[in-house]
Amino acid sequence: MTTRDAAQTGAARRMPTLGQAIMVASLATALVAAGIVWPRSTLSASFIGIQMGFVASALWRAALVIASLRPTPSSPKPSRWPRYTILAALHDEAAVVPQLIQRLSKIDYPRRQLEGFLVLEAHDQATINAAKAARRPSWLRILVVPPGAPQTKPRALNHALAFATGELLTIYDAEDEPDPGQLREAASRFADQPQLGCLQAPLRIRRRNAELSTFLDRQFAFEYAALFEVNLPGMAKLNLPFPLGGTSNHLRTAALRRVGGWDAYNVTEDADLGFKLWSAGWRLGVLESPTWEAPPGALERWLPQRTRWLKGYMQTWGVHTRAPRALGQRGQLSLAMTLGAAIVSAASHAPTLAWLIAALMVALNIGMAPVVPLASFAVLAVGVIAAWMGCAVGAKRAGQDYRLTDMLAAPAYWSLLSLAFIHALWRLIVAPYAWDKTAHDAEIDAECTSVMTVDAGREAA
Repeated sequence: MTTRDAAQTGAARRMPTLGQAIMVASLATALVAAGIVWPRSTLSASFIGIQMGFVASALWRAALVIASLRPTPSSPKPSRWPRYTILAALHDEAAVVPQLIQRLSKIDYPRRQLEGFLVLEAHDQATINAAKAARRPSWLRILVVPPGAPQTKPRALNHALAFATGELLTIYDAEDEPDPGQLREAASRFADQPQLGCLQAPLRIRRRNAELSTFLDRQFAFEYAALFEVNLPGMAKLNLPFPLGGTSNHLRTAALRRVGGWDAYNVTEDADLGFKLWSAGWRLGVLESPTWEAPPGALERWLPQRTRWLKGYMQTWGVHTRAPRALGQRGQLSLAMTLGAAIVSAASHAPTLAWLIAALMVALNIGMAPVVPLASFAVLAVGVIAAWMGCAVGAKRAGQDYRLTDMLAAPAYWSLLSLAFIHALWRLIVAPYAWDKTAHDAEIDAECTSVMTVDAGREAA
């Protein structure tokens, strides 16, 4: 795919296509006209439509829980271990470079078949110096990305892709701690299932030397558990595409190159890539070997990260609704129930909670029972219970303790998503390609940052 093609089909194109413009204009005109001619009926129909959306979302979550129960058959060890490329794109990560190298050094894969690149930005001298100062395995090299725009993670990854010689490729983030056997599991699955283009490892949240005690840390961990332990496995079992995580996705390098690599202008290039691979005829799956990550931390770190994710979801939605036929019916369903539902729910959580609180306060103030339609309350309850169920099942699989207090606190966390939605919408307008970076802190002890004695990859076949 050429740069010009990417500009027309990817997130670099900011204007809607003619088809998208006609669709939006037609829907808006029809809604306004109906509201003028039949105001009460239009309001009632809109309200019923919203309720049906909540019910559909709850049924979707329940279906994914059930589908995720289906066991994944094990794959035999391949006759030979294919060459594997590891990419880690880092920016302003001098503090965690030694930690990442130490963790990557534990990967159990034949050393002769392993190559890795620390992909660093040319202006980021602190991280470059830290990477050069750390003792690295012989297979792990430093690759500096030349200056250019946009300055995003996918642009850096695309630069590194040109140097990759592996048949398979995976990416890790600065704070990651992958299971040492993850590459072997992925290589076995790829050899056993030629139609697979990508495998996503589950991302699990933990603090290395402390419990997840804060409100944001715990809710973030359960949100990840529901996504990576329930939703994505369920979608994989149903043979549906899904948005990939930003790390620990394992790819066939040929398939990645065939779809043009990552979209350098999309700030959730991972979500976009999952649907691009599906549109090109590849299938997606999940692994069992996890990657551990630390939670983002306080609100000042959580909010920019979530803002970037939602902004990228909006970009990806715009990109893949330009030519929805490429996704097929299953892909369109998945796009709507993942990215579409995430955007709509983020926008509606806080207003819905505010409506409930306002109804209760007004009723208490005038000494009357709150007037909340029974059907609306039932629909809302079904949605909340479905969300709790996903978190509970996911937390159990991830080895986390999901408590009653976590369930009761969840609506407050969901309401924060509405704040992130507002930020994301504004950022999409004024700075669509700006990368709102998440800061990371080193977690390992000082003794672990010293000289590395482990050279990753065992010679055993």
